[in-house]
Amino acid sequence: MSKSASIPFILISVLINVMGLGLVIPVLPKLIETLAGGVEAGARLNGLFFAVYAVMQFAFGPILGMLSDRYGRRPVLLASLVGTAVDYLIAALTQSIWVLFAARVIAGALGASLSTANAYIADISKPEERARNFGLIGATFGMGFVLGPVLGGLLGNIDLRLPFYFAAGLAFLNFLYGYFVLPESLKPENRNTQARSLNPFVALGILRKTPILRGLSLSLALIFLAFGSLQSVWVLYTAYKFGWEPLEVGFSLFLVGLGGVIVQAGLVRPVVAHLGERRALTLAQSMGLFSFTLYGLATQGWMMYAIIALAALSNLGQPLIQSFLTREVSPQEQGTLQGALAGLQSLTVAVGGLLGGFLFSVVARPEVAPWLVGLPFFVGALLYATAAANTARLFRGLRGS
Repeated sequence: MSKSASIPFILISVLINVMGLGLVIPVLPKLIETLAGGVEAGARLNGLFFAVYAVMQFAFGPILGMLSDRYGRRPVLLASLVGTAVDYLIAALTQSIWVLFAARVIAGALGASLSTANAYIADISKPEERARNFGLIGATFGMGFVLGPVLGGLLGNIDLRLPFYFAAGLAFLNFLYGYFVLPESLKPENRNTQARSLNPFVALGILRKTPILRGLSLSLALIFLAFGSLQSVWVLYTAYKFGWEPLEVGFSLFLVGLGGVIVQAGLVRPVVAHLGERRALTLAQSMGLFSFTLYGLATQGWMMYAIIALAALSNLGQPLIQSFLTREVSPQEQGTLQGALAGLQSLTVAVGGLLGGFLFSVVARPEVAPWLVGLPFFVGALLYATAAANTARLFRGLRGS
């Protein structure tokens, strides 16, 4: 099978995988509440479930990446899909909150296999094609999260456990698809057979190897912190400030996902062709800075929809950074790099979520000025500004070297 033919196959695999994750988003908190025996207990445990999922992704992203460098991408992806299908089936059948918790632990570990899909794309892409192809991965990821929650909500209205059965079926179909269709992308001569530590913190050491790896990884971490803060407060902020109901929240998240799909699937290539990769990355980070500032300053709900359109351009950033980073490591280290990036994302998004929740709890009070309620977004804008300044400093240093 040709490299160009492999790209659609890995994109379909990612789409099915992410749709499975998105399917359970609308129903998991309610299922936790039901099994926990009440709203208060469910609310406490929901935070624990969120945290453990992020921690497992952090721990296992580098591990799965290193295993894929040694044994190939295909067996890691296939083993992960089988485990994911079984995990969703357990979650659908269990009547125990702690069995559901164990299933969430497994889901977090196996969900880290998305980094292996990124390594697959790095394997089969020419250097000049990587930004575009990583953009396609990002767009597919976004489409999965657009379709998954909508379908999960519809199925959840029929039966609370039905989305888990459906997600299990998707994962199993994805396994069959990969088993019979997806070829191995990592050539035997490019496999890394050296024994390496499976400690995720040690694996993150690959991000310190070169100035570009160090500099852009720092920028990416700052952006993930901002994004984690946004994720944790979006529903609370829009309900508190604009009185949004679930319908408005769902529509806004649909627009966020749709904007990411349009930008990453359709705009990465022409923007890079017109501006070049460095200027396009500067544009992306500037749009993140402006949009977070405007989110915090918005006084009417309709303004949030307009800002979402502006914020969509920030989605140019991640595929461009990944394109830069993949050029800094050898073919034998692509899986390790993508695993380290997945671990970095999980860790910083989780920390950002805790930060955003804390900041919102401080300012969401009647005596606080309305404009100050946007504090989590203003801090997010500051994080984006720091990332943009760090990226600009890095590129200036590279020009001077």
